[in-house]
Amino acid sequence: MALGGQAGAQQACEVKLGALGPMSGPAAQWGLAMLGAAELAAAEANARNFTVAGRRCTVSVVSYDTRYTAEGAAAGINNLASQGVRFVIGPVGSPEVTGAKPVATRHNLLMFANSYAKNAIGPQWPLVFHLGPGPSEWAAPIVLMAQQQFGMRSVVVVAPNDQGGTDIASVDAEVYRSLGITATEEYYQRGTTNFAPIVTRILSSRPDAVDTASSPPGDSGLIVRQLRQAGFTGPIGHLGGPGTEEIIRVAGGIDVLKNFYWYEVVPTEDPQVRAIADEYKRLLGRDAPENTNMWLWVVGARMTLRAMETAGTTTDTRKVAEALRAMPVDDPNVGRGSWAGQRFFGINQELSLPFGAGLIVDGQNRGVRRIEVGQ
Repeated sequence: MALGGQAGAQQACEVKLGALGPMSGPAAQWGLAMLGAAELAAAEANARNFTVAGRRCTVSVVSYDTRYTAEGAAAGINNLASQGVRFVIGPVGSPEVTGAKPVATRHNLLMFANSYAKNAIGPQWPLVFHLGPGPSEWAAPIVLMAQQQFGMRSVVVVAPNDQGGTDIASVDAEVYRSLGITATEEYYQRGTTNFAPIVTRILSSRPDAVDTASSPPGDSGLIVRQLRQAGFTGPIGHLGGPGTEEIIRVAGGIDVLKNFYWYEVVPTEDPQVRAIADEYKRLLGRDAPENTNMWLWVVGARMTLRAMETAGTTTDTRKVAEALRAMPVDDPNVGRGSWAGQRFFGINQELSLPFGAGLIVDGQNRGVRRIEVGQ
């Protein structure tokens, strides 16, 4: 019996999947969505008897709250590595990814991150994968949709004054300009809660529209509320990340938001995509996080676990990375996509999948239109 027990122990296999992102503060919705995706992918793997190199493995999730800072992300990587984590879902946002990459590289961890930074991935970080394309790929069709609906000729793009804001807002502004819309940029200190001075500057330039770009949902909601209170009646955009429900809540309701256009990381009205929330409740016994970012994060988490099965290892991150690069992008819920990134980043480690463009007109939600990358 003792020998049998030792053999069983040798066969035991546990995979700790790291979930690294903001779990508190204005960006908490993004981090909690990422955590929910990791939890769902782990539950799915356990339900299908996740097996690597002939060994049945159990998958657990270890999370760390980065508070949406570079320092928090770096500390989180060290914390996860100390607990035996080799594969990380996250982090989210340019400051976090910038802080996490060098530490993850030192520990030889594989990261599936989400950031619209201009240097989010690159050949110098072969173990860092990117969840989805940045605004250079998806902003133009959304701006065109908004331009056709609202007829704006000028816009102020508002975002935090760190890399998480400037790298996205500057690209958004260039897209507006390329489509004949005059664009100016306005930046604020991350952590700001009183946007009155910024609102005053925005109104002094008399723009037709305001785009809150990559401002976290909580910040965007405050900006919307204070803009409306100050008398701004034009359309407002959010081309930088999902979170419309939270923006509506913080702003004071859809009637306050009134005219709004935004980017969704996936086509949120596709029944197959929405089925992810049903699967989450079935396997985990509670409602899925409301932020639609979860529906994209789950693609990366699923693929990471599948790559371990293909590579036959739960510890060798380089072998798993090789398997991941060779895998077709075909998720049962989100659909088919491809690996991209070579042109922009110099490495083909970015998921490119269908996305959505949402529209609210006169307080009525017109829904989210499905757009294929390159459309």
